[in-house]
Amino acid sequence: MGTLDRYVLRQVLIATALVAATLTCAIWLTQSLRFVELIVNRGLTIGTFFYLTMLLLPSFLWLLLPISLFAAVLFTYLRLTTDSELVVMRSFGRSPLQLAMPGLVLAGIVSAACYALAFYFLPIAYRDFKDLEFTVRNDFAGLMLREGSFNPIAPGMTVYVRSREASGDLVGILLHDNRKADAPVTMVAERGRLAIADGGPRVVLVSGNRQELERATGRVRILYFDRYSVDIGKIGERTADRWREPRERFMHELFGSARDDTDRQNRGRLRAEGHNRLVAPLLPVSMTLVAIAALLAGDHNRRGQNSRVLAAVVLAALLQASNLSMQDVVTKWPAAVPLLYANGLLPMLLAGWWLSRGTPAWVSRLSALAAVPRRAAA
Repeated sequence: MGTLDRYVLRQVLIATALVAATLTCAIWLTQSLRFVELIVNRGLTIGTFFYLTMLLLPSFLWLLLPISLFAAVLFTYLRLTTDSELVVMRSFGRSPLQLAMPGLVLAGIVSAACYALAFYFLPIAYRDFKDLEFTVRNDFAGLMLREGSFNPIAPGMTVYVRSREASGDLVGILLHDNRKADAPVTMVAERGRLAIADGGPRVVLVSGNRQELERATGRVRILYFDRYSVDIGKIGERTADRWREPRERFMHELFGSARDDTDRQNRGRLRAEGHNRLVAPLLPVSMTLVAIAALLAGDHNRRGQNSRVLAAVVLAALLQASNLSMQDVVTKWPAAVPLLYANGLLPMLLAGWWLSRGTPAWVSRLSALAAVPRRAAA
């Protein structure tokens, strides 16, 4: 790679890094606000909160790297064209394909990074994210540690704990169970403890009373007890019992045999995710070729760059939108898998042909006709 190529590559690389960092920070900030509720209502620590949100970064980069590279390539080559630097390079005998080589080299690197994300970093990070989120949202013991507050531990069930001893015993417990709306139950106990049994988690209350209201008659039934056990349902469901989403799975799991009935019911989603991971990393190359072909193909015209930039942006937006929509199409109709691959490969081939062959004659005639009113106005 010559000096000129390294110069262009450095410009594109710096612009890509800046755009990717800016977009990632913006998306990360907006998405992390969804988990503030875990700090307020679930007692999540700041360290765990940041670790949870950082696990989303591979998912952000998976979508943002092609967009960042496209914006950086479009901006850099447009600036080089406006400053007449590309004109000088053309005067040295460089073809449009040679001028595009620095951007294509970086596109290949970004594409390889996207494949690394697709095959390893995305599923492992998203799997850890979903496991941690599931644990935090279903950590009943963590909820019980919040002393002096009313904790909604399950739909229709609220627990208040005055204090917790070092042994794990809970002191001063009030439990309100409204799962049966026609007969709500309130239990008060001096002490208690969380117990995990075969049937699920239970709260064992000691020395208290149980008050049940019959709404139909308005009567209150009171039961005094020395020991009472309350089933709290599936709040303590294990992480291993959770069905893993397609984004949490590695490639061999997406294309492998179904493990259970849920896998068989979601076979279309799993296969569509697998095919999408094979095609989506090609977007950096396709979008880079679209941006470069829009600016370099055909004759140089400094007054005609705005229309070319607009066309490149529209084509890139359509390419990104079609890639996202094609995954849904393949999920519903597996026979449409070839269309997904065509959507990833065809723009790359057409843009590469456009760049190597130049602008067709009919496009040049349209550009010339569009330039006539501008010359007349001048």
